Amino acid sequence: MNINELKVLVCDDSLLARKRLKDCIISFGCTQVFEATDGEEAIAQYNNNKPNLVFMDIVMPKKDGIEALKSILEIDRDATVIMASSVGTQSYLKDAIKAGAIDFIQKPIDNDRVKEIINSYCSREEED
Repeated sequence: MNINELKVLVCDDSLLARKRLKDCIISFGCTQVFEATDGEEAIAQYNNNKPNLVFMDIVMPKKDGIEALKSILEIDRDATVIMASSVGTQSYLKDAIKAGAIDFIQKPIDNDRVKEIINSYCSREEED
């Protein structure tokens, strides 16, 4: 899959965190980036836009990232969800992986790590 065909959902309750990650993803050539501010909105955005990749914060209002992840996987068991965690919430990562997240990234987000995840996804899709 070519990166400019990729649809990505960024879900974080922090406006700054969402903007930084969205800008990072766009800088790699991805043009379809959707945003959600909480877990409930993430599920709705997933339903509406069917993104290829989801970057999801763990700690959010209304519905946390792990609950949203479970709901998204009920909609699409092949969903590719990467959880984001800041220092202090790393204990949740094991739960997120157990719930079905395929990977995680540490906050503050490292652009090279995001690029690695996107490139890995795109090359895996080309092989299928």
